[in-house]
Amino acid sequence: MESQRPNAKTRRVMVGAVPVGKGAPCAVQSMLNAAADDVTANLAQIERLAEAGCEIVRMAIPRKSCLDSFEAVCAASPLPVVADVHFDADIAIEAAKRGAAKLRINPGNIGGLAETDRVIAAAREARIPIRIGVNAGSLDSELAARADLALPEKLARSAADYVKHFEEQGFYDIVVSAKAHDVMTTVATYRMLSAEIPAVPLHIGVTEAGTLFQGIIKSASGLGILLEEGIGDTLRISLTDDPVEEVRACWTLLAALDLRRRSPEIISCPTCGRCQVDLIALAKEVEGRLRSVSLPVKVAVMGCVVNGPGEAADADIGVACGKGSGVIFAQGKTLRKVDEGDIVDALMEEIGRL
Repeated sequence: MESQRPNAKTRRVMVGAVPVGKGAPCAVQSMLNAAADDVTANLAQIERLAEAGCEIVRMAIPRKSCLDSFEAVCAASPLPVVADVHFDADIAIEAAKRGAAKLRINPGNIGGLAETDRVIAAAREARIPIRIGVNAGSLDSELAARADLALPEKLARSAADYVKHFEEQGFYDIVVSAKAHDVMTTVATYRMLSAEIPAVPLHIGVTEAGTLFQGIIKSASGLGILLEEGIGDTLRISLTDDPVEEVRACWTLLAALDLRRRSPEIISCPTCGRCQVDLIALAKEVEGRLRSVSLPVKVAVMGCVVNGPGEAADADIGVACGKGSGVIFAQGKTLRKVDEGDIVDALMEEIGRL
């Protein structure tokens, strides 16, 4: 009998109505970047994120004066809202009372274990989980100074020690993250955590991954390794960009690994001298039109008959282009021939029939 994957062995934690851990589908997260005191802007961003497939959203509360806004956002949000709090346990405690679906704290900067215990008590009272979030840039000074440990060991040790403390307080509704901006440090850390605290759900991510292109490459490299190994109960791809792009990247990664699908996948060739249409522009137009489609279908946009129905025979729908025209096909079978200017409309029409 095949042994269980690591993310099937973790405890179940509920973030609002979203299950995390114990074999639940890896949940997609993002973080709001609107001003924390602007209720309208945050709710508008949440709506866009929800449309893109976000399942859990995190909101920073940098000041006590933002708590009223946070409460209003929680009350109106279609997604569970996680309170992200640093340096001030009182804010975390108040957020738990004002509708947070989960708290995210770093015990290393929240004021020590005594303050952490106050946050634990508030979460217990509110019946919400806590994410213990450890980052390479904010390790405890004593642990950070140890020369006998590599950075992944420091991160894993820090997170595991905090988990032990939480469990000694009788609090088990925990999710853990331990992130670094270096891909292989992140991978090594989460491998250690999966082995050392196998019952605790893991939130995976490469922190400070960078702008859109670099951030997606770094995140997909590291998180793809972990997810393929069965490590990770929820994820965020952190980008210096529109948070909606984070959600799109998460779903694209999960689909590429055959873990979850919610939107179309484009199969397109890189073009060559045989191509007699503007395939790059064509593929981009198809991609843009497909953003409003929520079917998990495979759509092929191929430049010639060499890479046509044969290479993309498993596509649900596709086009193989010739000189100024294209042949629309489904599951490798020809449906009709259309002029180049009608290809996108024809593809969308056939997708509408699926």
